[in-house]
Amino acid sequence: MRQQQDQGDGLFIIGVLALTLFILAIMWAVLGVHALFLGRMPGHWLQQRVRQPRLWGAGALLMLVSWNIHSPSLLTIGIGLVALGHVVKPTR
Repeated sequence: MRQQQDQGDGLFIIGVLALTLFILAIMWAVLGVHALFLGRMPGHWLQQRVRQPRLWGAGALLMLVSWNIHSPSLLTIGIGLVALGHVVKPTR
């Protein structure tokens, strides 16, 4: 009886973690689309830290795509684009 309860607790924890990861992926996608299409980051904190929002958004979306197709090379490129979005100064 105790073993069944432990298995149920483990499944509950895995379910909560999976739901949390799913919600974070949706939030990341929304931020990426917002940055890519509108050219700005939502919120004051992100606007101060991201210098190239379109580059950041492309990297964020590429990271999600790489997770879906299990491609470490696309993940690396996406992380690089997100980092460049923080570092590269605007050319205006």
